[in-house]
Amino acid sequence: MALKSLALRDFVIVRELDLGLASGFTVLTGETGAGKSILIDAVQLVLGARADAGLVREGASRLEVTAEFEISPAKNKALAVWLAAWLDEAGFDHLDTLLLRRTVDLQGKSRAWINGSPATATQLKELGEALVDIHGQHAWATLSRPDAVRDLLDAYAGCDTTALRAAWAAWRQCVKALEAAQQSQDKLLTERERLQWQIGEVAKLAPAADEWDELNAQHSKHANAQSLIEAAQTALAACKTNQQKAVDAMAMRTSSAVW
Repeated sequence: MALKSLALRDFVIVRELDLGLASGFTVLTGETGAGKSILIDAVQLVLGARADAGLVREGASRLEVTAEFEISPAKNKALAVWLAAWLDEAGFDHLDTLLLRRTVDLQGKSRAWINGSPATATQLKELGEALVDIHGQHAWATLSRPDAVRDLLDAYAGCDTTALRAAWAAWRQCVKALEAAQQSQDKLLTERERLQWQIGEVAKLAPAADEWDELNAQHSKHANAQSLIEAAQTALAACKTNQQKAVDAMAMRTSSAVW
């Protein structure tokens, strides 16, 4: 698997660049500040690195990076088989080459495509970890990943791990099914405990056979009583508001009664 071409649009200071790479060893040289690291940053971005609106060239609305990888089963059969299985599982089309594309706008919103179909940055990163190693002063290498070390050991020993990978995938599927069943059982136990508690509370009340009708009748009486209380409170409030008129009316009735 080799990087075949790299295309940049409005990336940092680059307005437009189409870089074709021939098979074999390729070297990019230049003085400090010439822009060599820009190409590395572009490759990292198209392979799932964090999107940053600051990478968009000044005056542009968005950047775009496209990388095309050559698929060479003859050179690396294991990687080609893995890539085919990964594309099938993720639902992407198979092409003669692997085409990755990513855009970032001024708001930092990122979009990605794999072989022309929409993808996520996480999927780009998964491919990047399998396709490319970037070695630098502060960069990580493949040997820091246990799965890569296992692949190297298997390749050196000439082991065919196809059956083992299938068995591992089946085992993981069974583990997930078991975990889901255990979670479902825990939910059922929790619901059972809740229902048992509610039944116990109802049992403490020990309702009689016809108690529901009696309770409804009492509720109606209490509701009517509440209405009477609210009416009395309203009348009392009116008396307090017009207290002088109420006193005068009572005085008139009292004097009439004395006369």
